[in-house]
Amino acid sequence: MTAVPELHTPRFTLRPLRRTDAAALLPTLGDPAQCRFLTRPAFADEAELWGWLADPAWDGRSWIAQDAQGTVAGRFVAVPGHEARAVEIGYITCAAWQGRGVARECMAALVAQLFAEGARKLTAEIDAENHASLRLAEALGFTREALLRAHETTHEGLRDVCLYGLLASDPRPA
Repeated sequence: MTAVPELHTPRFTLRPLRRTDAAALLPTLGDPAQCRFLTRPAFADEAELWGWLADPAWDGRSWIAQDAQGTVAGRFVAVPGHEARAVEIGYITCAAWQGRGVARECMAALVAQLFAEGARKLTAEIDAENHASLRLAEALGFTREALLRAHETTHEGLRDVCLYGLLASDPRPA
């Protein structure tokens, strides 16, 4: 697996996952309303969440965003895509930080990092009703490439999914 380098934004450090992050993420990932757009339901406890976060069979990388005081603001991920140099990205912002630009700031840093590492294309699969994430993808320069109707069954039922893509050669917003 590729290393998880520490990244810096004006307000956050994005660092590798630690065991203590499960406790910080549980108030968000244990809340059914916050987990509406996940493929699985909310987590029952810290142990279940840590088992999912640290699953040795998962082939992705996790970054945890924390502020200067060490407060966890979210989790950002990169997963190998359908072929070499394609990477799927994802994120969740902690409930207390939502609406404060965390995802945009941290995802912009992650996008830059992944392209600097040699990614050719980044993709994001977003629930069609997750309007905040759809807006974020577009603000980061991603293009909606497809609407996959009745594509995925989750704890919320059968869901439509929007597929977004960003090529290394695409222009980036200022």
